[in-house]
Order: sequence, then structure tokens, then C-alpha cells
Amino acid sequence: MLPAPTGLLFGIYPGGVTGDDTGNLTTGPPDDPALITNALDRLQGSPGRPFLVRAYTTFDDTTRLGEPHGTATPVEAVQYAVRGRQLDLVAQYQSTTGDVSGYCDFLRELVERYGQFTRTLQVTEEPNITSNPTLDGHYPGVHEAIVRGVPAARARARELGCTHLRVGFNTTPLLGPATTFVTDLTERGGEAFVSELDYVGLDFFPDVFHPVAASDLAEAVEGLLRHHRDSVLTPAGLPHLPLHITEHGWPTGPDRHPDRQAEVVETVVQVIADQAKSLHLSGYTHFALRDADSSQPGLFHQFGITTGDYTPKPAFETLRRLVERFGV
Repeated sequence: MLPAPTGLLFGIYPGGVTGDDTGNLTTGPPDDPALITNALDRLQGSPGRPFLVRAYTTFDDTTRLGEPHGTATPVEAVQYAVRGRQLDLVAQYQSTTGDVSGYCDFLRELVERYGQFTRTLQVTEEPNITSNPTLDGHYPGVHEAIVRGVPAARARARELGCTHLRVGFNTTPLLGPATTFVTDLTERGGEAFVSELDYVGLDFFPDVFHPVAASDLAEAVEGLLRHHRDSVLTPAGLPHLPLHITEHGWPTGPDRHPDRQAEVVETVVQVIADQAKSLHLSGYTHFALRDADSSQPGLFHQFGITTGDYTPKPAFETLRRLVERFGV
């Protein structure tokens, strides 16, 4: 179990690929490692301050065990795990054959390869979403992949002495009948699963897919976080675990002004900081550093707090100030 936070652990996804709601990926210019590093240095502020670099890698039926498993986005993410930064590594499960045993071996190999550079290892990505093939809930056996994968990764971390490495999973907001998703996992996995969990993550994007009035945003964010703690995690037997915001963002574009993006980031992070103690919120990871493709007007092309050529939008400076104010 993670200790109660004395500040928020911040991070950001610095890649240039974004999944959309149809199962496709939006892409644009390739990553520029030098510009990424410069942006990460500026956001992190003080060298050595803990800061997460979110990265994604995937297990599917073509994955060859025993070979290197590179991060898909950003490419070679380990190059950014310097000066106190560590990876927030997302291990996606996308086996059409339901190869859970292979996925567990994949997780063990990720710990061997990246354990010394990784702070948080997320087992699967948005496993509650079944309708989108870019997300892990679409694939058979995903529940078993979580309840077997978490203990497998934790056991390998212990064997290698990676005592700093935390293992968890995430979801999107769980409402209505979906509220029991986490309870279903803990009942399936039992104590062998629960005792190995270090944190739970939440991807959420208020005012992106369902509009929220600016005057109502803070209240809506607090209400959603409180619901997740009180109605999702606590009934599942996980009231003790930290909740980390693993993805949050707000895209610019037609009728979506960059100034409003900065306002949303400020409001959401302020609520998280205000509620960190009462709701045991451990951190905030922003999605994303740069636009997938600033030349395209689509909703999923402009999530960045910089443009595709890494020119900062107002939200970049906003996030930098928030890290300085609320970060560990």
C-alpha cells in the first residue's frame, strides 16, 4: 500500500498517438525526443522532483516472449526516465485468443526490462470498455488478466528487489450497473489479488464527451471522484488504496479555445488537490503533452498542451505552475 500522499505525484503522456472512439489511432508528426525532454524538464521543475512519464506497450497474439518489448508510444520511453522521472508503464492486454498465461509472462518480462525505471505498472488499460478494440475490455479474458497479472508482476518485482515499483489497474468512470466492475474483480481474485494491489487508476475527461457548464465543472469533478471512492472502491474492499488520475485532458479545436483548456486543467487539478486527503488521491497524469496532429480539427487530434511542433498552449504554463504548487 502506498503511504498517504503529502503532495500529488504528477505526470504526463508525452507521445504523439491518440486512440479515438472508433477503434482507430490518430497520428501525426513523429516524436521529437529533444523537444519532449525539454518540455518534461520544464513541467517537472526542480531536477529530482518525482514525475511520471506515461508510456504504453501491448501484449497481443503476435507478441514474442523472451524478446525485448519496446514501448509503442512514446517510442523508447525509457530515455525520458532521467533526473528523477520514472515511467508510468501501461501494459495493454489485447489477446484475441484470451492468452492470459502469456500476458502474465509478458508482465514478468516488463518488470525485468523496465522495473528499475518504473514507478507504476498499470495492468491493462480501461478494461471496463468493451466496445472499442483499442481498449482492453474488448478482449476475452481481460478480467482474469487483471486478477492474475497483478500478483504475477508484484511477485517478479519482489524477486528482483524492485521495492519502489507499484502495480495497479485502471478504469473509466463506473456508473449505473457498471459500478460493480471493481467488486467483480475483487470477488474473482480474492485476497491473493487484493493484497497485491498498490493503487487504482481512473481515466476521466469531464466536459469532453458530455458537456459540463464551466460554472458546474468543479462540483461535477468532486462528485465523480467521491462516487468512485465511496460507491466503487469501498464496496469492493479497496477503501485503503490510493486513487491516481491516470488520464485527464481537454482538447482544443474548432469552438474549443486554448484558454478554456487551461481553465479546465486548473479547475480539475485544484479539485484533486483540495480533495487529496479526504479521498486519498495520490496523483494526476495529464493526457497529453502534444497534439497528435494540430492540422486536423477532429476531437482526438488536439489533446495536447502543446501543438504538434511542441509550441506551448496556455495550459502548458498552467500545468507547470500546478506541479510547482501541489507536486511532491
